[in-house]
Amino acid sequence: MSMMSKLLGQCRKPAGWMGRMVARGMNVSHSEMTDWGLSHVAIGKSDTILDVGCGGGGTVRKLATMVEKGQVYGIDYSEESVRISTKLNRKLIDSGRVEIGHGSVSSLPFPSDTFDLVTAIESHYFWPDLANDMKEILRVLKPGGMLMLLGGEYKGGKFDERNQRWVELGDMAYHTVDEFGQLFFTVGFTDVKVLEDSDRGWMCGLGRKPFCSA
Repeated sequence: MSMMSKLLGQCRKPAGWMGRMVARGMNVSHSEMTDWGLSHVAIGKSDTILDVGCGGGGTVRKLATMVEKGQVYGIDYSEESVRISTKLNRKLIDSGRVEIGHGSVSSLPFPSDTFDLVTAIESHYFWPDLANDMKEILRVLKPGGMLMLLGGEYKGGKFDERNQRWVELGDMAYHTVDEFGQLFFTVGFTDVKVLEDSDRGWMCGLGRKPFCSA
């Protein structure tokens, strides 16, 4: 197995010493992209938010500063990521404002209609079944709640040649901007927007849970 394949495997599910390095590195490498994505989302100070694939916990901590009276949850199916994210957010966890748990996006351990916002940073292309996993997120969102999927690996952008190599090595979901938007609609989201920062190679998908079912 090549070093790049090993690295992509660790991005998918951090484990061991290399996984610890990757998870901690996510807090740095994802930070600016996360700020860009969140700048397009209205967040209330009392919101309840879930970060799926919380990695090293940096996004959870960032979100907690934005919801001073709310609650932030992080979930990851990597036990290593859960440990690192828990350590980073220990004070916030002890204060009762943050919870970090082990689990899968395919079966979220939360009641329906729980969250105002669900975020996923650089993780959705590793999910077992992207469409069905988005439906599971739709279930746990409150009516009117928002999903934000953010990443740098998408088809047709400035870094397409590089991305295609990564996708082949990492067995990752891969969509154009238009395909990504259509996926949100197909799953059942409304008010869908897909934003692109073409210079930096970032894509942000946004969709809202309908206030009432058809």
